[in-house]
Formats: sequence, C-alpha cells, structure tokens
Amino acid sequence: MKVEEHAVVLIHYVLTNNDKEVLDSSEGQDPLAYLHGTGHLIPGLEAQLLGKVAGDKLNVTVQPGDGYGEFNKELVQTVPRDVFEGVESIEPGMQFQTSNEDGSGGETITVVSVENDEVTIDGNHPLAGETLHFAVDIIEVREATAEELEHGHVH
Repeated sequence: MKVEEHAVVLIHYVLTNNDKEVLDSSEGQDPLAYLHGTGHLIPGLEAQLLGKVAGDKLNVTVQPGDGYGEFNKELVQTVPRDVFEGVESIEPGMQFQTSNEDGSGGETITVVSVENDEVTIDGNHPLAGETLHFAVDIIEVREATAEELEHGHVH
C-alpha cells in the first residue's frame, strides 16, 4: 500500500540541522506512527512521503515555511518577572504553557534570559527558521481502522 491520505504510516527518522547536528531521532525506539494527512507531521515532510511504500528510504530537506515557520522576532518580548506568579526560580531554557482567556491551552514559550525583574521570552517554536533534514525509513503503511479515523490518530 502507498502512503496516502488517512493511511497509517510507521517511520524511523533522524532529524538534523544544516550543521548536521542531530536534533531528534527515533533510533532505539519504536517507529513514529501517524495518520497521514491529518496534520501530525510538518507539511514539508508529509508531502514528501505521499506515494511512498514500506521499505522506501529517503532524505528530505524541509525549508522553514514548510516546517515550523520562519522565525518571528515579534514573538520575542521582555515581560515583568511577576507575570510568572507562583514560580520561584526562572532560568533560561525553561518552557511554559500559556493559557487563553477561556482557560484553554495556548502557546509554549521559552525563557531566553532573566535580568533583575525582567524576563525575555520567545514564543517561536524552537525549530522556527531552521532548515530541517530528515533521513526517513518507511517501516509500514496500512489502512487506518474506523476507530483511528474517528479519533484522528493511530491506536
């Protein structure tokens, strides 16, 4: 079976940046299983897997616009320390989940720096602006079950 919309696809992958640093990998773990065409992979990778079959191996380069987006400097801002009410220690690299006005989950922000009573935060995805390089091995492609289609993810 070919990779197509709503197929269940299992892949092993190694993700590197332009400097060939490994950013993520499924090596030594179960393969990544996803439901194709439902937004569980970045668009640039998903598009390159379309039509492939189990056993295919490919190298895919994904530009920022088809990955985690361009880096948006407007998402980097400095806020007062008291915005983090109840958090005793704030250090660079820490991540926090914001919440929307209705209390639902918002965006993930990363602390860039802490100086006196000011905290610089970044709302960009950590890989925003990066060109991504994937080495992919397609392990399995199968039809999704009715339950997987209903729930929108692989069981």
